[in-house]
Amino acid sequence: MAFQTVDPTVRGYFKKHFIPDIYEALLGGLFVMCPDDPLKFLEEKIKEMMEKGVHSVLWNTCIDPAVGLRLKAISETYLHTLLGLDDDQLMTTELCQKAWCFYTINLKRMCFDAWIKYCAMRKIAEDILQRKLSSARQYRERKILEFVLRKWNEWVQFRKRQNMCAATKIGKVFDCSLQKLILKAWRKEVQFSKKTKTYIEHAEKGEIEIEIVVPEEEQPPIQQQAEVHERRPSEKRHSIRQLYDYRSLAVMPQRPGKDHLTKLPDKAIGQIFRRLNLVDLARCAQVSRAWNAVTRIGTIWSHINFSAVKDKVRDTVAEKILLKWQTNVVHLNLRGCATLQWLTFKSIGHCKNLQELNVSECQGLNDELMRLVSEGCPALLYLNLSHTDITNGTLRLLSRGFPNLQYLSLAHCRKFTDKGLQYLSSGRGCHKLIYLDISGCLQISVEGFRNIANSCRGIQHLIINEMPTLTDRCILALAEKCRQIVTVEFNESPHVSDTAFKALCECKLVKMKIEGSNRITDISFKVISRFWPAMKCISVADCQKITDNCLKLIAPLKAISSLILSDCVRCPNLVYLNLRYCQALTDSGIEALIMLSSLACINISGLDITDQVKTLRNGKEMLFLN
Repeated sequence: MAFQTVDPTVRGYFKKHFIPDIYEALLGGLFVMCPDDPLKFLEEKIKEMMEKGVHSVLWNTCIDPAVGLRLKAISETYLHTLLGLDDDQLMTTELCQKAWCFYTINLKRMCFDAWIKYCAMRKIAEDILQRKLSSARQYRERKILEFVLRKWNEWVQFRKRQNMCAATKIGKVFDCSLQKLILKAWRKEVQFSKKTKTYIEHAEKGEIEIEIVVPEEEQPPIQQQAEVHERRPSEKRHSIRQLYDYRSLAVMPQRPGKDHLTKLPDKAIGQIFRRLNLVDLARCAQVSRAWNAVTRIGTIWSHINFSAVKDKVRDTVAEKILLKWQTNVVHLNLRGCATLQWLTFKSIGHCKNLQELNVSECQGLNDELMRLVSEGCPALLYLNLSHTDITNGTLRLLSRGFPNLQYLSLAHCRKFTDKGLQYLSSGRGCHKLIYLDISGCLQISVEGFRNIANSCRGIQHLIINEMPTLTDRCILALAEKCRQIVTVEFNESPHVSDTAFKALCECKLVKMKIEGSNRITDISFKVISRFWPAMKCISVADCQKITDNCLKLIAPLKAISSLILSDCVRCPNLVYLNLRYCQALTDSGIEALIMLSSLACINISGLDITDQVKTLRNGKEMLFLN
């Protein structure tokens, strides 16, 4: 930088004659070409510059072009700056310090970024290591726990075997001790019997005198004792026997006798006591110890009927009975028991083997009480909820708590809706239901019957009585998916017609009962004759549109055993009736037929009819053919 302080004229001279460029070209040629004779090389190059002119001098002018192709081109020279000839780009101390600061800052930033990246990578590696260590620790703890559990299980099994062996040994010791006690008592009893027998034999032979100690108030009269000493030996022995028989309890210890009932087999005793109600059982338990033990037979308490004593039984008493015999209760009847509430139903939930439950007409029965029952009675098969105030909540519980339910009665339950019937298919569902009674449930619509069909396709017995809202559409919705129905009852259903029975043609009915429908005609009997040849029972009452033709239609049915057509078939022109070999007919049936005003002749061949019936003519001429 010392050149910056020279005379400006000298600096101008250097610029004017391109001294830095010439110097740079010559110096570059020497560095690159490295000639053997530098002076001669410089002389030749200076002559070339003089010939070409100094204006065209570049930094690679003195370099051989063949060598210059391998050199990197220098876009800028700093020789002017070094010599202080470039005023605009003059390198000063301040610029160097700034450049140095900029360089150091960039270097620090680069180092800091590298350090941050290194720390992040180290942290990630540490996290990975910690996760691996945690997994290894959990694996080790699990292995230790498995080892401990395995050892504990082995120890438990060993203790069980020890306890079983100890129990077996104790049982053997107990049995031996019990047998010893029994044999000792039996031996003592035998010895006492022998002594008594020997004593009586000697006394009867007159070898010893009998002195009987009897209380004064129970002693025989003095006159009778005196007569004994005055009689002959034979009479004396007889009198002694009478005296001994008179007060045998004074000589021999009193032993309790057995009544005739306890001599019966346990099964017979159980059948007898099972027919008693709870009050009678309590009274029998107070008769004697033997009867008290009989009342504790488990089979007696398999059927508990609180309905028979509904006015006497209380909630606490029922709770104690159910908790005591919870494993034995199979059938439970609470019909009309308004006094039994929360405690009783909570106890019912402990009866794991309960199969039949009747809570019909129980005032106050609600969804909460049924929830208590559903928590512990998975084996329930029969459930009667008729005439109660249950809602959709109870129907939701049925599919969850009673998966094996087969018989369900909802007769005259008016507070559940069609949506409640949809719950029967939720959860495990009531798919095993084969008997359903929804008599009097006027709130059920066609949608409700469709929900029943979707939920309970295996229904075999369908009871729908006292339901004026029942229509053919309801039966059609039900019959679409319920094809296993064998029994139907539609009493007091005036809107049911022949269409309903046509919808049931794919089922295999064996029993039908309908009453009070003026829409039932002979077409229904035609359906019966065609599709249900195994029909056994037909009851059609108060159906005014049925004619005599229905009897012809059902005549081919060989399996029919019961036929009721009360207030249906009217035969005003019936003159001749053939009842030949109808051996089931009795006098009462013939008396009813005689009341027909138009009937003039009856063929009763092969019937066991009395002559008294034949004399009943109802004020008209009638011929009986035999």
